[in-house]
Amino acid sequence: MLLKHLREEVLEANLELVKRGLVLYTFGNASGVDREQGLVVIKPCGVDYDELKPEHMVVTDLMGVIVDGDLRPSSDLDTHTLLYREFPTIGAVVHTHSEFATSFAQAGLSIPAFGTTHADYFYGPIPVTPPLTDEAIGGRYVHETGLAIVARFRELNLDPLAVPACLVNGHAPFAWGRDAHDAAHNAVVLEAVANMAYRTMLLRPGAEGVSQALLDRHYFRKHGPKATYGQ
Repeated sequence: MLLKHLREEVLEANLELVKRGLVLYTFGNASGVDREQGLVVIKPCGVDYDELKPEHMVVTDLMGVIVDGDLRPSSDLDTHTLLYREFPTIGAVVHTHSEFATSFAQAGLSIPAFGTTHADYFYGPIPVTPPLTDEAIGGRYVHETGLAIVARFRELNLDPLAVPACLVNGHAPFAWGRDAHDAAHNAVVLEAVANMAYRTMLLRPGAEGVSQALLDRHYFRKHGPKATYGQ
């Protein structure tokens, strides 16, 4: 089986989204990339998670051309492959319609960095894209979704591994990571911090974000060359 190990990792990431309550029915998808071979493994379109097996995963090249697999790839394939081409440090992408993160996306609001839970994983607010134009929606919609994410990160000069997620305005979140496990983990944390941010805004409208000093303290204790967290 081509890319057997990566297929298994991508399947596990997809099932983790179900386990953590981030997807309903066949919503959502996860993918992973083999940088050496330039190949992507992604969930097939519309297949129930209970039925998924490694051999059901679809393999494409970085332009989305199917290399191996009998099923159609996820309908979000063009977004995934574009992110892999434009963000060369990432190794996996996850897309969900998780409740709280999607609520921020539908409101067209970024998720502020209100506290240390957020700062442990995201170095600053989680951005939201501008709304897609009618032309973009009527054209290569899925491709344009990826372009909107990349453009927002370039506009804000963000490192995709320092802020491993983005909200697509009116749509839902995308998250990513160094591998499939990392991307799924980030998607789970994204939903948790979105939930907490929502409650923070209810409790204290106009609440300010965490200080830069506290953001730095918590982010860099887990990330970067001087990280101290863990064994």
